[in-house]
Amino acid sequence: MRDPRCIWLAFASAMIALSGSAVRAGIPEPAIPAGVGVNIHFVTGHEKDLDLIAAAGFKFIRMDFGWGGIERKKGEYDWAGYDELLANLEKRRLRALFILDYSNELYEEMVTSKNPISGEMSKHTASPQHPESVAAFARWAAAAAARYRGRDVIWEIWNEPNIQFWAPKPDVTQYTALALAACRAVRREDPKATIIGPATSGFPWEFLESFFQAGALEFLDGVSVHPYRDYRQGPETAAKDYVRLREMIDRHAPAGRKGRLPILSGEWGYATHDKGVSPETQAAFAVRQQLSNLLCRVPLSIWYDWKDDGTDKTEREHNFGTVTPDLRPKPAYEALKVFTRELAGYHVAERLPLPDQAEFMVVCTNNAGVKKLVAWTTGQPRSSKLRVAASGEQALRGMSGKGDAFQPVTEGGQLSVELEALPQYITLAE
Repeated sequence: MRDPRCIWLAFASAMIALSGSAVRAGIPEPAIPAGVGVNIHFVTGHEKDLDLIAAAGFKFIRMDFGWGGIERKKGEYDWAGYDELLANLEKRRLRALFILDYSNELYEEMVTSKNPISGEMSKHTASPQHPESVAAFARWAAAAAARYRGRDVIWEIWNEPNIQFWAPKPDVTQYTALALAACRAVRREDPKATIIGPATSGFPWEFLESFFQAGALEFLDGVSVHPYRDYRQGPETAAKDYVRLREMIDRHAPAGRKGRLPILSGEWGYATHDKGVSPETQAAFAVRQQLSNLLCRVPLSIWYDWKDDGTDKTEREHNFGTVTPDLRPKPAYEALKVFTRELAGYHVAERLPLPDQAEFMVVCTNNAGVKKLVAWTTGQPRSSKLRVAASGEQALRGMSGKGDAFQPVTEGGQLSVELEALPQYITLAE
């Protein structure tokens, strides 16, 4: 039998370790569901989508804020679509993470590049890399910040510049020049703006090192990365990458900002295509991504994607969603809805020390002093036991990850917990 652990361990210091460093500018507090977000791919209309997003407990959407579609004549900006989107978000108490991204044919020429995934050659407008285009991008970014000042928008500088989204090929020097110019322009227009980046695909260590060395951390309120990985690796495996990234950030952060720049999971998902994960595994990973990120002091986690882009089961990009193209909920949607409901107002306090590293038992607490145990396994389903205070045995209440209530089993001061891939929730006595 595993050595049982007492669930009444002290955890106040662990809560403090989530730290005020995560609460900078407009960065959400590390409380559920403040930092639960999802990627979308629309601007106007789609109000039923937004209703379902809000109903699931999401608090953020992440969306491209495309330069080329806004500035169609030099120096003239059409904000109408984003005015509508932001108004629709605010009606539902949703916040926007807008990606200042992509190029503009008014300022750069067409180039040919190879898609590293498909191998196909295609033409794109070159990313801003000349003085005129960099300056124009910065002016546009500053104008956007001015228009939406005070509307709780988070501004992200570009999307995955370390892969094919920087044309004709990734160039950290070019991207850094653009990011610094945009940051300076936005800060002049709105000193209180919330700016994050570099939104890299994965953890490209040399790219990140070069970006930080150039002084980018002076302007950022958070460092965003997209922790995608092999589908055999669950969300918990990002922990070691976060540790390495945090050390790198603190090494390059300006004086007074070391330990105060949070890491943000700006985009990350697992697709349910024929070479991906099952819908049930996607559901488990979607919830565990939020929980494991909070354990690593990552206060904002954007799930990719809101809706399946199509119905082709062999196409990865068609199968990242939490709902189908016609808005039917997938298991991931239902699991996230249970998660945000069960843990609304709770902070992740600590992971209990268990002998088996595949077992996760995480204590969460709210301001009323109520504790909940969230339990799952990264391995095969199994039973585990914890010692509980005798006076608290009758107060235990359970909720499965699918939303089914159950009565936890206790005997002789021990709580039996059936661990599965999808987290379950047990309310403990105060």
